[in-house]
Amino acid sequence: MLTERQLEVVLSVVYEYIKNGESVGSRTVSRRYLTGHSSATIRNEMSDLEEMGFLKQTHTSSGRVPTTQGYRLYVDSVLQRVSAGRHPTDWTKNLYESRKGIEGALASASEMLSRISDYVGVAALSSLDVVKFQKVDFVRMGERVVLMLVVLQGGLVHQKVITLPWDMSQDHLDDLSRRVNMFAGHLWPDVKKSIQEYIKQELSDYSAACEDALRALEGVIVSPTMKVFTGSMSHMLSLPDFQDLSRIKALYSFLEQEESMADLVSKCSKDGINILIGDENESPGMKKSSLVAASKMSNGQRAMIGVIGPERMDYENAIATIGKVLQILDSEPDAEGELK
Repeated sequence: MLTERQLEVVLSVVYEYIKNGESVGSRTVSRRYLTGHSSATIRNEMSDLEEMGFLKQTHTSSGRVPTTQGYRLYVDSVLQRVSAGRHPTDWTKNLYESRKGIEGALASASEMLSRISDYVGVAALSSLDVVKFQKVDFVRMGERVVLMLVVLQGGLVHQKVITLPWDMSQDHLDDLSRRVNMFAGHLWPDVKKSIQEYIKQELSDYSAACEDALRALEGVIVSPTMKVFTGSMSHMLSLPDFQDLSRIKALYSFLEQEESMADLVSKCSKDGINILIGDENESPGMKKSSLVAASKMSNGQRAMIGVIGPERMDYENAIATIGKVLQILDSEPDAEGELK
């Protein structure tokens, strides 16, 4: 258990290191933060905090820098000070209702966060826990070739070209679409049986082709993929923390791996602000980086927007930046359907 003074020392070291990027000595803490204590007293506290795992020395006789454990203590303190009212309580609502669609809004959010924060903006939309569809269209593209357009709950649009065992007219495809769309908003298992009965009774001549179309539709509904969006990394190149080319390559490689990003998003399972710091990340590409993200469950999906930056991130500013973008995303679309 930390004493109050030890807590103040850790918070002071983290704040100073985030601000200046240089190891922090006891005299700096004594003069700027804990003015009522001598540098010798602070030095002893720093030594104890190093043994406890909150601080470390980069080399002998240098000042201290925070460990992941030290950053975590600081971040938890920041989160206690940030008002929950700063962020829209239902920020996903207008994402789903926007004419731009949730995917377009999240893609814009990742770019916006990159520009505003100077870190890498990220956004993601998880798979639906319980999938319902809103609309299906089958469009004849040529002999036996059909384009299937599926709008899932939450506005996600999927399209897939399928090849049927034999040709179907557009009229028969429209009949199939109308029948399927009668069950919009229902769960797929409840829909499938009724549609199969309809095919047997009304479209028996095309039963094999219709069954293939239904299997393709089921594949889209039952196995939706996570959508991940990342903003530009160009801003990160100017940060002293990423002057090491190997760090940039490792992070870039991580961002390119959909499975890794999906796993990262899954760890942001708590509504509100989620923060993963340095060694708290399991992926080697994120060991010296941090993620600050806002996450919310809505309509069976988890939407997330956030920033990935160095472990020495300005966490308070990152949280404020995300709040600003959330307010933009939570505003009403303008006449052209763009988010204000």
